[in-house]
Amino acid sequence: MEGGVERVLVDILGLSTNPASGGAYALILREIDGNRRLPIIIGQAEAQSIALEMEGIKPPRPLTHDLMKNIIAALGSELNDVIIDDLRDGTFYAKLNLETQQVDSRPSDAIALAVRYGVQIYVASSVMDEAAFVPEEEEEEQPQQTPPAKQQTKQKSPSQPMTKQAKLEQLHQQLKEAIEKENYERAAMIRDEIRKLEMRD
Repeated sequence: MEGGVERVLVDILGLSTNPASGGAYALILREIDGNRRLPIIIGQAEAQSIALEMEGIKPPRPLTHDLMKNIIAALGSELNDVIIDDLRDGTFYAKLNLETQQVDSRPSDAIALAVRYGVQIYVASSVMDEAAFVPEEEEEEQPQQTPPAKQQTKQKSPSQPMTKQAKLEQLHQQLKEAIEKENYERAAMIRDEIRKLEMRD
């Protein structure tokens, strides 16, 4: 319990995008000791920052959240955990619990730092009670399908369909090139393609 606030331990279930949302992503948090889900709408840059770190992809130059981690270390501190501790007028608020103090944060930045440090993510019980939902089925396990029509037509040879393994190798190569060019928007799209392909049998 942090400063008298009851809190619930969560982890990241996934990130999904909706073409109608104008580039925003839904970050879905999952209750560890329960079955509730908490969706939080975050921006594209923060979604990519979280996704790249979760994929273990290191960009050639530090992204904003890598820089924040480096600054925290340079000031001789450490991140203990993060908590989404408030919900006001439909907006979530979070805090970074550093060794020496607590710092206000947006949830997306707090989570981007949490994945870099490998620390736990908490949500205040009151926030979970207000905003979480229990899925009817496990449908949220499959993030929203965004049809990559253009890419598929380019990559499929009409005479001989590409094997799943060959397609994955090609996508991983394209992902590497996109990261080297610091084209993170393209990298995120390719990463989604890889994930969809890996989920298929």
